[in-house]
Amino acid sequence: MGIIAWIILGLIAGWIASKIMHGEGSGLVMNLVLGVVGAFVGGLIFQALGGAGVTGFNLWSLLVAVIGAIIVLWIYNALFARSRVP
Repeated sequence: MGIIAWIILGLIAGWIASKIMHGEGSGLVMNLVLGVVGAFVGGLIFQALGGAGVTGFNLWSLLVAVIGAIIVLWIYNALFARSRVP
């Protein structure tokens, strides 16, 4: 899969992951960047577990990328969470 496809898949995954995390993101741009990283991380995790990682521009790869993006967003929020004042 080409770098452009990775970026597009990651951008979509980052947007979906930010919606799943109920707005616990760090802004649109940072969520999209973390989505691209999450697509890569999700692929590595699934391959390490013996499954197919990101195999192309398809639904399975999108699912893997979204799961990776959720993990990356969760870790990012845990490490760099801003105090939220009600």
